[in-house]
Amino acid sequence: MPYTPIIGTLGYVLSTDGEQVLLIHRDARPDDEAFGKYNGLGGKLEANEDVASGMAREIQEEAGITVTRMELRGTISWPGFGKNGEDWLGFVFLVREWAGEPRMTNHEGTLHWIRIETLLAGGVPLWPGDRHFLPMVFDGEPRQFHGLMPYEGTSHPTDWSFVR
Repeated sequence: MPYTPIIGTLGYVLSTDGEQVLLIHRDARPDDEAFGKYNGLGGKLEANEDVASGMAREIQEEAGITVTRMELRGTISWPGFGKNGEDWLGFVFLVREWAGEPRMTNHEGTLHWIRIETLLAGGVPLWPGDRHFLPMVFDGEPRQFHGLMPYEGTSHPTDWSFVR
């Protein structure tokens, strides 16, 4: 059977000093599956949109800033991750430069600057699988990662593997 995932983007916006990352705390809607978790910015790709343009659009919509330099850090296939068991294919970006003043709230929650070391040490609640790939987003390794993280329901991944 062909793999027909929802295609999405996930971006981690660095502070100008490179010490912090802008995350959304999903605290606006108690019925949100991600309620209480912190995450990067992003969402679904729109029709007739490439992944880089989709990432830039999502960051503009969610944080009110304009991306001026980003790099693709990797991809992740999340079979079974969606609310109804849909498959997702995510493109993970690191946003190194941007313009504007980030807003601190949107329809999904509040945005916070979190120290990268705090994020990587588990200092904020995340999706359970994020701890597997987040170190590779920030490690400076020039090679991209390409991961597979199957889910059964939206609570926990059943496995994790990657190549670089």
